[in-house]
Amino acid sequence: MDKETRNRIQRATQAARALLEREYGEQLDGVYDIRLDGTIASEPGSHLDAEQRVLRTKLAAAVEHERAAGLKPAEAVAQYLREAAFTTLNRFVALKMLEARGLVQECVSRGDQSAGFKEFTGLAPGLVQLPDHGYRLYIESLFDEIGREVRVLFDRRDPASLLWPRRQTLNDLLTILNAADLASTWGEDETIGWVYQYFNSDDERKKMRAESQAPRNSRELAVRNQFFTPRYVVQFLTDNTMGRIWYEMRQGNTKLRDLDYLVRRPNEVFLAEGEAPPEQDEKVDENLSQEELLERPVHVPFRARKDPRDLKVLDPACGSGHFLLYVFDLLLMIYEEAWADDALPRSAVTGKTLHEDYADLDSLRAAAPGLILRHNLHGIDIDPRCAQIAALALWMRAQRAFKDLGLARDVRPRIQKTNIVVAEPMPGEPELRREFIATLDPKLGKLVERVFERMELAGEAGSLLKIEDDIRGAIRETYGAHGELFRASDEERWQQAEKDVLQALHTYAERATNSRSYQRRLFAEDAGQGLGFIDVCGQRYDVVLMNPPFGAFAEGVRTWAANAWPRTKNDIYAAFVERGVALLHARGRIGAITSRTGFFLSSFEKWREQVLLGEAPPVVVADLGHGVMDDAMVEAAAYCLERVA
Repeated sequence: MDKETRNRIQRATQAARALLEREYGEQLDGVYDIRLDGTIASEPGSHLDAEQRVLRTKLAAAVEHERAAGLKPAEAVAQYLREAAFTTLNRFVALKMLEARGLVQECVSRGDQSAGFKEFTGLAPGLVQLPDHGYRLYIESLFDEIGREVRVLFDRRDPASLLWPRRQTLNDLLTILNAADLASTWGEDETIGWVYQYFNSDDERKKMRAESQAPRNSRELAVRNQFFTPRYVVQFLTDNTMGRIWYEMRQGNTKLRDLDYLVRRPNEVFLAEGEAPPEQDEKVDENLSQEELLERPVHVPFRARKDPRDLKVLDPACGSGHFLLYVFDLLLMIYEEAWADDALPRSAVTGKTLHEDYADLDSLRAAAPGLILRHNLHGIDIDPRCAQIAALALWMRAQRAFKDLGLARDVRPRIQKTNIVVAEPMPGEPELRREFIATLDPKLGKLVERVFERMELAGEAGSLLKIEDDIRGAIRETYGAHGELFRASDEERWQQAEKDVLQALHTYAERATNSRSYQRRLFAEDAGQGLGFIDVCGQRYDVVLMNPPFGAFAEGVRTWAANAWPRTKNDIYAAFVERGVALLHARGRIGAITSRTGFFLSSFEKWREQVLLGEAPPVVVADLGHGVMDDAMVEAAAYCLERVA
């Protein structure tokens, strides 16, 4: 996408944000008596009707929920305004993109004159009596329909969904999005990622850097590091991690050998299982020219094949999911090749081969998009908005795959699960925490208390939080080294405990019918999301891909980082690489684009010698220089590492 197109998206995004934040600020202050300085009137005003009073109770609970996370009153209101504005904008951007892909009828491109709305009102002529003739009801019905699969963005129970733009504001928003100069952008997969990046302005980032050299909190860390990864970098890193792994598993017999950026030597010799490469005379090599060296045979160690359902990919700072979208493309090819491979082992997921689970290629093709999202792709970010964007982007990519197969919308398999999670602390309301823990078995309650404590830094540490190690320690503290509850591995014990906690959270959220019920539901949902983060951190991966944040750690975790990552504490990107290596299986690969400073500055000596050369030597390196990540003032390098066996 060229610079001028991105500029148009940036202007539209900033205009929409200002419009929605102004609108929702006026509603909070002027209608619901929730002031922008954080004060909330003790009682609802007499001007509110019964429905508005219920809504006001929920709005106040949502703001208090933000305060419980440690924000000051005015910050909590500002945070809620941002989330509400972003969610509304994302949803209407999503509808524009879905229209462009034929996944919904025309619904927003001509406002209440759209073909889909006219059909809707034809089925329910009584809607004409409503002030907006039922347009809000129509749009919300679309949210509900899509939300059955993309719940993280379209779930109308989300507190960010409580407000709705008034008629003039809605018309102004649609005017911004329906501008003729944006028409060509809605069919591009990248558009939603640029909307995410441009929601925060350059001035905002400059102000943050001027006020503090290091990020002061998780939001600043996220905003300062929102740099979209160019497509060619995504391809280069993915081709030489996921692509190269499959290429070696198939010993070169794969369509992936022709990937644009896959690095392979002209005379590669694939070794058999247990076969060692022949010894080479290094003195002979010293006297050969570069051309002659290229002609020498290169022996590729044997790599055991896997069922594609057992290949796991993680982006630990996933943003809008750009890496995962391209991995999706490769995995579609991988699944087809695997189905035809008689030598493929059984999957750890089902205990069967793909051929046994899918009788013909057509049934495998129809299932593949859902399998990829359920089993293969995983993403973590500290910004909750990333979960909205990345989950939507992956769902739309799956729908495009279904469309390419000629599957009508009503016969497409539903997407049951994505593995995009938010790294954030467990909910902070002490009273609700005590109340919930009191409902549990005492030992399970003790374990949950330990988990809550260990998750306190998740918002700023993100995937660098070694929560899986903390969980293992908490289990042993609670149940003993051998397990008083039952004899099993730490992982099995945690899985059972997690299942019990999730059921207890559901019961806790649904039990109350008083004014605290909404607070309980917010508490339960945040706790459930925290458990999802723990799950993703507890797995091991074949591939880790990332464009991690760089620079100093956030102020609140600097002391922790010095202890947790002593070899890489000087820059957060180096710690991300070290963490990525630790999350890999033996011979797994990591692909990263970061600052190039780690390859030559003395302060990165331990990172180079111990992490790169000691644990995961480089296999491909590209020195890219300036101007790679949009406006980031950093010289970049893109490289792939392979963890030693």
